Amino acid sequence: MARNGIIGAGSMLVDHVQRISHWPEQGWLTEIHHSEKCSGGAALNVLFTLARMQVNLPLAAVGMVGEDSDGEYIVQRLDEHHIDRQFVQQTRLSSTAMTQVMTAPDGQRTFFHARGANAQLDLAHFAAVVTPHRIFHLGYLLLLDSLDVPDDDYGTRSARLLAQMQQRGYLTSLDLVSRAGEYRPLVLPALRWLDYLVINELEAQSLTGVQLRTAQGLAAPEAFAAAAAWLMQQGVRQRVVIHAPEGAWGQQTNGEGRWQPAWCLTPEEIVGSVGAGDAFCAGVLYASHEGWSLTETLKLAHTCASFNLHAANALDGTRPLAEMQRWMDQAICVSRAEEAGRMTSAEKT
Repeated sequence: MARNGIIGAGSMLVDHVQRISHWPEQGWLTEIHHSEKCSGGAALNVLFTLARMQVNLPLAAVGMVGEDSDGEYIVQRLDEHHIDRQFVQQTRLSSTAMTQVMTAPDGQRTFFHARGANAQLDLAHFAAVVTPHRIFHLGYLLLLDSLDVPDDDYGTRSARLLAQMQQRGYLTSLDLVSRAGEYRPLVLPALRWLDYLVINELEAQSLTGVQLRTAQGLAAPEAFAAAAAWLMQQGVRQRVVIHAPEGAWGQQTNGEGRWQPAWCLTPEEIVGSVGAGDAFCAGVLYASHEGWSLTETLKLAHTCASFNLHAANALDGTRPLAEMQRWMDQAICVSRAEEAGRMTSAEKT
């Protein structure tokens, strides 16, 4: 069977995004300048980003929402984006998951999250998921209570789920949520059942124990390479990508590894960073689905994240793939011209 398309499974929620004047000290007040709501969570952010990119791939969702206004909002958004929602279930037992997102003027955001119906998503909800899609993407691990529990045979129930999806013929992908504390036992069992792992530098550092920044706080590409290699050794079959604001390291099973700097944006261009990691992940998944090289995959992922940063919510910055590719080509030309200028200046001195 020729497989085609991407399934996004796991966290589905509504982000209530508040743009605030500043982050206050405890007990003090800050003003909200603007409020809006948007769908959020790994599954929806990746799927809606891909839909808005107009990549012409079949897309499907698997998840749980409540029988409430936020749940209806998510269902309507799935229909608007023409995403198959036959595996999205609504429950009366819990409300739809939600997050209050506080976005400061510099684009940094803080999350207050209620897990809601996502906590009920379990193995039984995936029993009927047998489709011709190629990639099965699960996120966010560490926020899916019923899957984040031990399993006698696989280590965790999420590992069992990913193993089942591989056995059904899917390429599997995983993303985590950035969370404090020791969570290696909840994540490591899943790695041997993955084809793709796309995580940020905070998550990679917690998993591997590798210090990814220098004492001055700078990203250290050689440390990213070591962390990615360690994660590959745990069983990831095709690609590990670790991303940070400055750039990303990609590692493949054939031994190829590469550090790709992020595109430079001015502070004025950055409106918010909600969903930037998911937009990056969407770029990796699409490029991997289409068989792009590692270098081109990382460039597209950075481009998806850059466009995301131009909006306060997780989606409004996304543009069609053709438009983003044109922008990316121009950015590459500018980068090459700047590099040539630096080399010329160095030769003169």
